[in-house]
Amino acid sequence: MSCAKMDPALHQAQKPSWIKVRLPSNPVFFSTKALISDLRLHTVCESAQCPNRWECWSQGTATFMIAGDRCTRACGFCAVMTAKPFALEEDEPQRVAEAVCRMNLKHVVITAVARDDLKDGGAGHFAQTIAAIREMDPSVIIEVLVPDFHAEDWCIQIVLDASPDIYNHNMETVERLTPQVRSRAKYRTSLQVLHRAKELSSEVVTKSGVMLGLGEEETELFQTMDDLREVGCEVLTMGQYLRPTPKHLPVVEYITPDQFSYYGDIARKKGFLHVASGPLVRSSYHAADFHPVRR
Repeated sequence: MSCAKMDPALHQAQKPSWIKVRLPSNPVFFSTKALISDLRLHTVCESAQCPNRWECWSQGTATFMIAGDRCTRACGFCAVMTAKPFALEEDEPQRVAEAVCRMNLKHVVITAVARDDLKDGGAGHFAQTIAAIREMDPSVIIEVLVPDFHAEDWCIQIVLDASPDIYNHNMETVERLTPQVRSRAKYRTSLQVLHRAKELSSEVVTKSGVMLGLGEEETELFQTMDDLREVGCEVLTMGQYLRPTPKHLPVVEYITPDQFSYYGDIARKKGFLHVASGPLVRSSYHAADFHPVRR
């Protein structure tokens, strides 16, 4: 992989043939879209311009984004709006639970914008959403994709006390590129979040994800894998970074499907329980392929 310096003015790599987006072709897509609209919910599928939203919605699944659609951070890769957030909607947890029930989901992923304006970073809202889903259907596997909460133990504990099955926090990139990719986040802080989640709850499965094609070196990617394993991370996703708008960081390199397969094999050899690695893989893409064992 290239070690080119990160600079928004860099030439954008040409999109290869293996990056394809499937357009909606069945009524399930439109019924999913209508349900989300009816319940006034946000999804990371739309807000982050996920390339898989057509496929996922056509299969009757979506990743719910709670706490609004305005983020307090401005990451160089993310299409979610950066602005002063609105107040939390008290009935949102119940609306998410209703959507899970109506969509007959067996595995649900709940994420959120960063809410640095809130004392608990939105941890309590995560917990209320988990509780609402559990009340609706205790059998649902609940995966949370959380912000770093500034690695505050008490915030992490609030979420863990609600007993999610999977605690996901994305590294997003290698240590060297973190200041450019996530200017208000720190690589070591993210590692600490995953480490503390596992220490505070031995039963929860910890998960993380990285984007490739931002200019990282192979050795840096392998070091990130080692760092994640060292803090007990059990599930890893690796996907191609895709530039959402010309204002965002450019794609330095498109990683081939064969390279993704190779990196997936390396990650498995390093001891991850489950690895998803491919150009269109995202944190929540086919998340239900991993089945955590409940104790």
